[in-house]
Amino acid sequence: MNDTQRFIEEFGLFVEGAGLPRMAGRVLGWLLICDPPEQTMQDLTNALQASKSSISTMTRLLIQFRMVERVSLPGKRRDYYRVPPDFWERWLEESVSKVAEFRKMAARGLDLLHDEPASRRQRLQAMHDVYLLLEQAYPRMVAEWKAQRGQP
Repeated sequence: MNDTQRFIEEFGLFVEGAGLPRMAGRVLGWLLICDPPEQTMQDLTNALQASKSSISTMTRLLIQFRMVERVSLPGKRRDYYRVPPDFWERWLEESVSKVAEFRKMAARGLDLLHDEPASRRQRLQAMHDVYLLLEQAYPRMVAEWKAQRGQP
């Protein structure tokens, strides 16, 4: 197994640990390192040594999660797949809203338990405090990310 194959397999395992199918991770791993960045279905099946149906299923899943997009290229008749150029920025920005949702859920639980002893509220309080910290930190991280890339 060469270094590229090892990376793709390790990426597949990593993504599987996050709750997606291993093959989805392999597709994403390949699309993060391939050249050119746009790959046809045939390119993906060849690179990943997987069936067209498996790759098709996984690209649809990754498209649903907005981790991969299907594009057409001028003068080409096939569909191509790639990681969207703004994926990581979008991921950071979407994380801000998810973090806020978790903090709000913790706050609702704390309201529900407002008359209960601190020992019973402790788990929700810890959750709330962690997500409050993240909620405050993420906008700075998004701004820093954009600044590093020269974006307003």
